[in-house]
Amino acid sequence: MESVLITGGSGFIGSNLANHLSKSMKVTIIDDLSMGRIENLQINENVKFIEGNICDYSKLEELLSTYSFDYIFHLAAIASVADSVEHPLETNRVNFEATIHLLELVKNYQPNLKRLVFSSSASVYGNEPTIPKTELSQILPQTPYAVDKFASECYLINAYKLYNIPTAVARFFNVYGVNQNPNSPYSGVISILLDKYQAILQEKSAKFTLFGDGNQSRDFIYIDDVVQGLLLLAQSNSAVGNIFNFGTGNMTTLNELIGILDTIFQKNLPVERVAARKGDIEKSLADNKKLRSLGFTPNYTLNEGLSVYVNSLDGL
Repeated sequence: MESVLITGGSGFIGSNLANHLSKSMKVTIIDDLSMGRIENLQINENVKFIEGNICDYSKLEELLSTYSFDYIFHLAAIASVADSVEHPLETNRVNFEATIHLLELVKNYQPNLKRLVFSSSASVYGNEPTIPKTELSQILPQTPYAVDKFASECYLINAYKLYNIPTAVARFFNVYGVNQNPNSPYSGVISILLDKYQAILQEKSAKFTLFGDGNQSRDFIYIDDVVQGLLLLAQSNSAVGNIFNFGTGNMTTLNELIGILDTIFQKNLPVERVAARKGDIEKSLADNKKLRSLGFTPNYTLNEGLSVYVNSLDGL
């Protein structure tokens, strides 16, 4: 049975990946539970959970020097763009320095590793005007979060070229789905919206704060499609040393998204419109041809993904 390490494995994306892989692999998770929850995980005999911070390098070295892994998915990060603006040094420590330490430990202790997959973000493109974004679009990061993600990408790709560490990079666009935490300081907008609709259904007062005019657009990709893509990056030889956009190739404005959810819930969500936030991206759309070349096909439209997500929520 193959062995997998997932950093940040009790978080949104990590837990969905862990739950899928634990059906057929030994899965080790390290997470400090700052954003994730144990309850997200389907604990079984194949799952080993270690509570720990990715910046605890002695603990990380003990783990990587003791166990041999076939695959590593590096998902642990401070995911809040706003926090990165307020606390750039701490964000850099977690989102960039820890990545370099992980690469060094892999180089020293994991000679048989088949793949190290890193979770990056479409935020690296910033407001670069090309639509859709290809992996060769200009990089214009506008926040410390985006800078750290891009710098980490560079180290991952160079680790393959210099040390033959089999790395691959996933640039996530707007991921949504089961286990997403609406109370996270940088939760996905869909998760936050569903939390508001749940409150309305419970006859509680709720309104959604919309930054800007609502015409900013996003490429929303359902979590199961992200897991599919991550497995392709782990298993395809063509993925090694490369970067891949994770999106559907379809763009939806926030106003359109609220309209879809109003229809699903048969409720009109009160919206408070305020000024746009610094660093927010106006338009985001993935060119996913490169990921499709590995065999990727999105299985969920936005309406289908939202329906599955809504049906998974308690009390609905």
